Amino acid sequence: MFGLQELKKEIQVEGDTIICPIIGCEKQVKKMTKRVLKSLEAYLEKGKSNRGKFDQYLCKEHKIYITPTTFIYEDLSDNLLWYDVDKDLLDKIIVAKRIKAQLHHDKSEDALSWNVFRFLEKSKFLSEFLEKLCNSSVTNPETIYWSYSQSQQNVWNELEKARAEFGESPQRSSEPDLVVKSDEALFFIEAKLTATNETTPTKPRELKKYETGGNNWFSKVFRSDYKTVAIVEKKYELLRFWLLGTWIAKQQDLDFYLVNLVLSEREKDIEVIFKRHLYENQRRKFIRITWEDIYQQILNSGFSGIDEDTMTKYFKNKTIGYDGNGRLQKAFSIP
Repeated sequence: MFGLQELKKEIQVEGDTIICPIIGCEKQVKKMTKRVLKSLEAYLEKGKSNRGKFDQYLCKEHKIYITPTTFIYEDLSDNLLWYDVDKDLLDKIIVAKRIKAQLHHDKSEDALSWNVFRFLEKSKFLSEFLEKLCNSSVTNPETIYWSYSQSQQNVWNELEKARAEFGESPQRSSEPDLVVKSDEALFFIEAKLTATNETTPTKPRELKKYETGGNNWFSKVFRSDYKTVAIVEKKYELLRFWLLGTWIAKQQDLDFYLVNLVLSEREKDIEVIFKRHLYENQRRKFIRITWEDIYQQILNSGFSGIDEDTMTKYFKNKTIGYDGNGRLQKAFSIP
């Protein structure tokens, strides 16, 4: 896994070639276009191993495909912590996961989510973390990664029911980055790294059953209409998670928290912007937290050992690619 310690401070793009960004490597590869990137991602999505036609974009020594702003791991295991010990679980998750190719990307929020939350889960720190977040007890939490339930060994059936209730098709259904279900509460965690919360429907006129499903549940949890939230305010993704999550929590008699996890320097006003469209109460809330908050809680947890060291080093070394001027960007605002 490559980060601040292994990467050159600037990426070198010369005409239609790029020099490998790993310190000490002078391998030149062909500059990747957006069209080629889309084709490569299609191969990665299907798990195809015969990717020889992309070798001209690959540094074979470091096993990364290189773009002008970032790189993509040839093998997703190089981008994931805990891969070897959790391979069986990951294989099951990936079968259920709707979009898989992003796990190969250095700037992947999916890979980041796995690396951080699998640590919290395995270290038994997840309950404490969530309790501080909601100021309430969180017992027996189950972490559901991209809709895969470990207890059910399949797509979480409550999410499947909600998708059907609001007219979503399996190919274009809502998939929270993480769902945590405890005895008291349901958490939908939508993680962002470089992407923003600005999303709109691909087909603006396609409402599915968002406004009518669940006996007009939309009108019970939103102050504003669908068009205002999804299209004018461009909060389509958050709208879906709030709608489906509150509905599931109601069926299960659980409190609900939609947690927007972002970088500390980004989306500072997302709570103000999104909350004005919601009916919140003591049993359903929208919360913004940051990756840096999690890092600080890990430092303050008192844990020690190889996994904790691995996690803190990961945070410190993590990058988010190269900016428009070719300069390397540190991911987190931490010393």
